[in-house]
Amino acid sequence: MMANVIGAGLAGCEASWALANRGVKVTLYEMKPQKYSPAHSMPGFAELVCSNSLKADRVNSAAGLLKEEMRRLGSLLMQCAAECRVPAGGALAVDREIFSKKVTEEIRSHPNIKVRQGEVTELPEGPVIIATGPLTSKVLSERIKELCGSEHLSFFDAAAPIVEYSSIDLTKVFAAARYGRGDDDYLNCPMDKDCYERFIIELVAAERAPLKDFELEDKKVYEGCMPVEIMAARGPDTLSHGPLKPVGLRDPSTGKRPWAVVQLRRENADGTLWGLVGFQTNLKFGEQKRVFSMIPGLENAVFSRYGVMHRNTFIDSPRLLEPDLSLKSERGIYFAGQITGVEGYMESAACGILAGINLYRRLSGQPGLILPCETMIGALIGYISNPEVKDFQPMGVSMGLLPPIGTVIKDKAGRYMALAERSLARLDEKIVEVCQNENNCGCFRRRQRSACRN
Repeated sequence: MMANVIGAGLAGCEASWALANRGVKVTLYEMKPQKYSPAHSMPGFAELVCSNSLKADRVNSAAGLLKEEMRRLGSLLMQCAAECRVPAGGALAVDREIFSKKVTEEIRSHPNIKVRQGEVTELPEGPVIIATGPLTSKVLSERIKELCGSEHLSFFDAAAPIVEYSSIDLTKVFAAARYGRGDDDYLNCPMDKDCYERFIIELVAAERAPLKDFELEDKKVYEGCMPVEIMAARGPDTLSHGPLKPVGLRDPSTGKRPWAVVQLRRENADGTLWGLVGFQTNLKFGEQKRVFSMIPGLENAVFSRYGVMHRNTFIDSPRLLEPDLSLKSERGIYFAGQITGVEGYMESAACGILAGINLYRRLSGQPGLILPCETMIGALIGYISNPEVKDFQPMGVSMGLLPPIGTVIKDKAGRYMALAERSLARLDEKIVEVCQNENNCGCFRRRQRSACRN
């Protein structure tokens, strides 16, 4: 069996590792060091660009749970990260140069992986995983556009924040749609005049994230997805006549129309995640937490995703991908990593693991591996491949992605631990099932060999 992987970033390395450990001969294409993206500078694989932190390592956090699931699925990057770890409190952080060097050595020394360097301008013949990241080269982006359709490929990421439903103060918000249209589809955070004016002052003065030079190339894109702070700076009434307009809404606690209203829209079927409507933003994450917590009902909101605005190539995965990460129109083509719309280092890597496993299973005549929605990886992949998701924007892991537990647990730490324990139990069940049917499973659970003796 043979397969191709394009891109030796986090997702591409994990995908290649998963395939090679199952006996597949992999050709891994990487354009570095012949050509670099605007954000990359190191010649090695799995380069960490923005930070050396892989986020929290405690299992009762979304990031920590994701990493534990990856370990149980035989992750190469988790193995390398453990060997390159640097002190970072409760987070898993690595020496990025040593980490990249270690991953590169592991990939290059694997007998089933052949590295081919140079820019890819055409898709290779045969089954392929495209893991080219958020800064895919212009030439290859054109090929992907032809494959997927131009309407399904975005070159800019303008996303609004998302908060966890359990953290919203429901005593301060009301459910309603404008003019009674719909079944109370929105949660509405009402503002009086004083509250609105204070909010506008802080919003306009808040510190914005710096933009890279290559993100300034297309100013028309920025005009088309206007950050809420720039709208606010155009005049004190801009937002109250725009995304915060109160028309068609009446606050049942006062019987009157509010001065302004921030609307929250359901982001998933379970209603555990709610997005701030019209709040695309380029504020720094800390500023988003500070300013948006001024909104009534969101004083203690837990943000599962902060708003972002930066150059980012990603496909419309809910319309294009099957749950196994294969392209609906070309089932021998898989996508993995940030180009699918997952956001974050480990999210990209986890996506690569699953794409690699599923391409192997296709080559060996087995059905795709769809992880349970109670697992963090399963919930994330389920989100990006769910055709009911509208106005798709990149998503990272959050406890809010997981379906709720029937038992009410008011303590957040206890609730998150219960979700984590359920996730790992469901993943272990699935791993045993898969190992029993995969002759070349590579033994997912090297740390727990009692589950599999293959």
